[in-house]
Amino acid sequence: MKKKAVVLFAGLLACSAMLGGCGGNQASNDYVKVGGYKGIEVDKVEDKQEVSDEDVDNYIQAVRQQNMAEAEGAAAEDGDTVNIDFVGKMDGQEFDGGSAQGQEVTIGSGSFIDGFEDSIIGHKAGETYDWNGQFPDPYENKPEYARKPVTFTITVNSVMRMPELTDEFVQTVSEESKTVDEYKEEVKKLLEDSAEDNYQYDLESEAWETVVEKAEVISYPEDEVKEAEEQIINNYKSLAEAYGMEYEDYITSQGEEVEDFEKQVNEVAKNSVKQKYLAQAIAEKEKLTLTDKEYEEEFKKLAEEYGYPDVDTMKESASEDELKNIVLQNKVKEWLADNCIQVVNESAE
Repeated sequence: MKKKAVVLFAGLLACSAMLGGCGGNQASNDYVKVGGYKGIEVDKVEDKQEVSDEDVDNYIQAVRQQNMAEAEGAAAEDGDTVNIDFVGKMDGQEFDGGSAQGQEVTIGSGSFIDGFEDSIIGHKAGETYDWNGQFPDPYENKPEYARKPVTFTITVNSVMRMPELTDEFVQTVSEESKTVDEYKEEVKKLLEDSAEDNYQYDLESEAWETVVEKAEVISYPEDEVKEAEEQIINNYKSLAEAYGMEYEDYITSQGEEVEDFEKQVNEVAKNSVKQKYLAQAIAEKEKLTLTDKEYEEEFKKLAEEYGYPDVDTMKESASEDELKNIVLQNKVKEWLADNCIQVVNESAE
């Protein structure tokens, strides 16, 4: 009897804790309600990508390629990007697909048949020469050309070369680093920050989508849904006008019936409004709301993220209420990610 009483008492404590937890883990307003959003289980997102030395080297290689310059008077080398004209002949006759003008090729890329790119090495801009080669077997592009001999007359128009990775070059592409070693550390941190941002974005998206799906709509503010619909449709009308088409014709040209398309627009508008009020409900419950000063600080971050020169320019593209909604949703997503539980989806595995 005594043992049963202890078990019962423990059970009552558990129920009490569960009820208390549920009461403190619900958010609602006139339009939506959601429970169990704190500590919600979400599918585990992919682990943050580790940054290797190869990743750093590849990034720097891309930066060097972006800063290629014409190597005037220099003979082409492996790794150079050259602009060429070429005419291909088999049995003395030009053939389909064998000629081009202004073709850019990076020597060593393997974009052409074996030997073609290597033949350019040692030639300067303005030089024309013949190269005799043979199509490989098999040759998937044109099976009938396989193993056939071919002669290409190649004219080198220009030779573009990547700058050497030196301290001097680093100082032209970085405001922080003065040496190659410093630049490699800078790039590594940049890639690590990017990997962290990608991981955080994936987790926030997973948590938010899970909570949105869990939330229930009490009612929709019809005027806001209609406004959201009109905004979407007006965007498509502007797009149609840019193509010189009527709105209805543009929609049907995309393989959609106007009626079906506008049903989809309605669903998108409703979901947008749902997310707006869901974010507001959770933000109020968890005291995540911001002051006007805090909003302005977040607006500056948004403007930089979206590539606007300043907040005023950004506000020409979106109203202050829309921007506040974006900021608030971002805050809620971040909070949900910090408070969710990642679980491995065994069926997905």
